[in-house]
Amino acid sequence: MTSSHLPIQRLGRTDMDITRVGFGSWAVSGSGWHFGWGDTDDSESIAAIHHALARGVNWIDTAAVYGLGHSEELVGKAIAGLPEADRPYVFTKVGLVWDPDDPKAAPRRIMKPASVRREVEDSLRRLGVERIDLYQVHWPDTGESLEYAGDGTGAVSPNATPLEEYWQVMADLKAEGKVRAIGLSNHSPEQLAAAERIAHVDVIQPPFSAINRSAAAEIAWARTHDAGVIAYSPLQSGLLTGAFSAQRVAALPADDWRTAHHDFTTGLPANLRLADALRPIAERHDTSVAAAAIAWVLAWPGITGAIVGARKPAQVDGWIGAASVELTRADLDDIATAMTRSGAGTGPTHP
Repeated sequence: MTSSHLPIQRLGRTDMDITRVGFGSWAVSGSGWHFGWGDTDDSESIAAIHHALARGVNWIDTAAVYGLGHSEELVGKAIAGLPEADRPYVFTKVGLVWDPDDPKAAPRRIMKPASVRREVEDSLRRLGVERIDLYQVHWPDTGESLEYAGDGTGAVSPNATPLEEYWQVMADLKAEGKVRAIGLSNHSPEQLAAAERIAHVDVIQPPFSAINRSAAAEIAWARTHDAGVIAYSPLQSGLLTGAFSAQRVAALPADDWRTAHHDFTTGLPANLRLADALRPIAERHDTSVAAAAIAWVLAWPGITGAIVGARKPAQVDGWIGAASVELTRADLDDIATAMTRSGAGTGPTHP
């Protein structure tokens, strides 16, 4: 599928040309699980997906763990009635396994071959597709639970599956036609290099925003090895939309995972200062703060596209213009200065 409504770019060495912004479906996954965003309205979520597609977006990113399968089911419903020519590419992820008897417990990072093969069949069923366009390893296997409120690394169990073993399974799924392309999310340059020795890494998916700039080395690796890069959380879970305040954070529902994350607690003042500093840049381009923040991510060499979430159609309109915003050197310099002055985040400040 291609789109003429938004700028597109080839995704690494794959045969897919994707719009530079894609619809992220973590936020529509609902409540009742460890990393939920509070209650959502499924009909409104599907309307948001349809609106993004109508505005020209040609890919959707989801994961099995989002809503413990619920996000994939919503995506499946949203695309089910679309003509083949209008169907978006569908990207999903594997490797976070939950306990159905304890849905609010943190999922475990498991990439055992049998588990991966079970997950891919479950995702195909929920999505209602015969082949997944991009299948990504969500996190390196540690055999332990994932806690976003911590540092995200987690302890490594002696029973963890070696990267070489699980990446071979991913390559096998591609060879079998279950998936079109394979990728790695949240993997270090060293892990990416180890995987590349087994099978080409088609795509990487790192977190990247004006606040979280820690994946610059992974993006540089991908650029050198012709791997596509789709960055997640370019708005840092909403902080860079320009719509957040300390009062809004305080009003988040108790079952919203963000209430326990340092970006929304100890790091909040610096993050809000950076968001405010983006307003003049947004005004120069007659666009939103959100679009300016995403445009900064898209300006980074090697990044193919950015994943942006929305729970309502109107939220899509707030960021869809990012794909067409071209930041100047002066804009980039001003943003770099704002990063330093605000104290928000770590990592390089210039693309």
